[in-house]
Amino acid sequence: MKLIVTGGAGYIGSVATEVLVRQGHSVLVFDNLQQGHEAAIEPGARFVRGDLRESGAIAQAIREFEPDAVMHFAANSLVGDSMRDPFAYLGDNVVAALNLLRAMDAHGVRRIILSSTANLFADPLKVPITEDERIIPGSPYGESKGIIERTLYWLSVTRGFRYACLRYFNAAGATETHGEDHNPELHLIPLILKVALGQRDKIAVFGTDYPTPDGTCIRDYIHVEDLIDAHLRALQALDRGNCIYNLGNGTGFSVRQVIAAAEQITGRKIACDVAPRRPGDPAVLIAGSERIRQELQWRPKHTSIETIVGSAWAWHSRFPHGYGRNSL
Repeated sequence: MKLIVTGGAGYIGSVATEVLVRQGHSVLVFDNLQQGHEAAIEPGARFVRGDLRESGAIAQAIREFEPDAVMHFAANSLVGDSMRDPFAYLGDNVVAALNLLRAMDAHGVRRIILSSTANLFADPLKVPITEDERIIPGSPYGESKGIIERTLYWLSVTRGFRYACLRYFNAAGATETHGEDHNPELHLIPLILKVALGQRDKIAVFGTDYPTPDGTCIRDYIHVEDLIDAHLRALQALDRGNCIYNLGNGTGFSVRQVIAAAEQITGRKIACDVAPRRPGDPAVLIAGSERIRQELQWRPKHTSIETIVGSAWAWHSRFPHGYGRNSL
């Protein structure tokens, strides 16, 4: 197939591009490099540097490349930042998606996989969280993804679009060549590994008095390769109709468990400071992924926190300063 991957220079998009190229698909990466890295783009993919907030560049890319489908990863994606700058999320994320969808429609491309989010569920009634859970976004970022999901529904009704909305919980881990390199880095596992690498003195543990076995928050970590496997299965299933899936391991790991796994994998002590709870952090967030398991026979292959952290450590050890810089 021919696919456009928006945000293909970012963390998850670059892994998607790696897997697609490896499988023989023709891929065009469309990215403005605001958060991504040109060095993360998989060799063998075409690259167009462009901004989805400007409709002309993506329309030209679609017209010239003539893709069969689009995987849409590009977005402003920091929950806390969206609380400080809602316009960059309720504005830019939605405008970017609308420009993409309008260009797709104009050129007869009506298949799309949307990178969505578990931030749609700020106040779940039950855990694990299934696709039937009520949607109460936890931030302008989550709200922007909810708006895009509803837009896809109406484009399906009115324009014949076929779509899959894939709601990630905590993407983590790495392949041999692609891993997390954010600036600023806010994700737990790479922050822990920066301590192991001697690039940070310690990490903050936000709250140790939650109603969990060790008092720290529990989250569902899913390996990035398992996420991309779900994308590929959803892409193949679009002929059967639209779909919405929550993606996670179905097993949660506490902050202390992740730290312990990192200490075991790296052989190094991870210094911690206990900090107050962050407002809005629920005690437990775990995905219920039975629907995609049953409908698409998807099964995560990297289920232990040791495997997930180990893959991340292998990448960070090889690229201790991220993309485009010297490896060890």
